Amino acid sequence: MSDTTTPDEKYDVTGQELRQFIERVERLEQEKQEIADQVKEVFAEIKARGFDVKAIRAILRERKQDPESVAEQEAVIDMYKAALGMK
Repeated sequence: MSDTTTPDEKYDVTGQELRQFIERVERLEQEKQEIADQVKEVFAEIKARGFDVKAIRAILRERKQDPESVAEQEAVIDMYKAALGMK
């Protein structure tokens, strides 16, 4: 069997496939921006209700971490504070 597609047809298929990838990324970027806007709105609501946004962000960062890693980090911080006479 021989390939009966012309070079132009091969590029056309590749161009279509490339366009699909690009459009897919564009849609995802748009969704990401919409989610980022929603997160901003939630933080605005948190602030309006009188919560400390900086503390909430710290809690969110900590919740993403492995509990053992958090415990280890806290132990080191406690040790450093004790060495500095902060405890």
